[in-house]
Amino acid sequence: MIGKLTGTLLHKQPPQILIDCHGVGYEVEVPMSTFCNLPAAGERVALLTQFVVREDAQMLFGFATAAERSAFRELIKIGGVGPRTALALLSGLSVAELAQAVAAQEAARLVKIPGIGKKTAERLLLELKGKLGLDLAPLPAATASDAQADIQQALLALGYSEREAAAAIKALPADVGVSDGIKLALKALAK
Repeated sequence: MIGKLTGTLLHKQPPQILIDCHGVGYEVEVPMSTFCNLPAAGERVALLTQFVVREDAQMLFGFATAAERSAFRELIKIGGVGPRTALALLSGLSVAELAQAVAAQEAARLVKIPGIGKKTAERLLLELKGKLGLDLAPLPAATASDAQADIQQALLALGYSEREAAAAIKALPADVGVSDGIKLALKALAK
């Protein structure tokens, strides 16, 4: 019903934010990955959303990337996993990390998320297998250095795929620093 909101960010207090869209204030719950990348209060913001209607509540969830929203939609389809649990999962793991945990069948990684027990983790691994749609090709050896690993994490946090991040890092000089590397990688990805 409500697929995207664009407006002025009025207030933010994890995990909820308030967005003014032409005089209507929408309370939106967001994962921490989205929350950390929000602009300051008073600035414009655009989020993809998922509207969830339950018997006792109507909730709006917001996401910075389509991959986050898609993962959220897959998570809430699973029996026993509600919107709050899905939000907790996406706050504790990036979509790429969740996909890697599912591909490697790492229940221990999911159990570390508050609210996820052993049985729920096993159900998630079983039902998400092949559904997150991410390319899980191994990263090139060029990301071995700390600076390149930090650059890659920054690009992933900005919503770039692992493939895009790896390609951008491959084109960087070997001795580049983190801040310069991020700038150069963003310029390369903008082309």
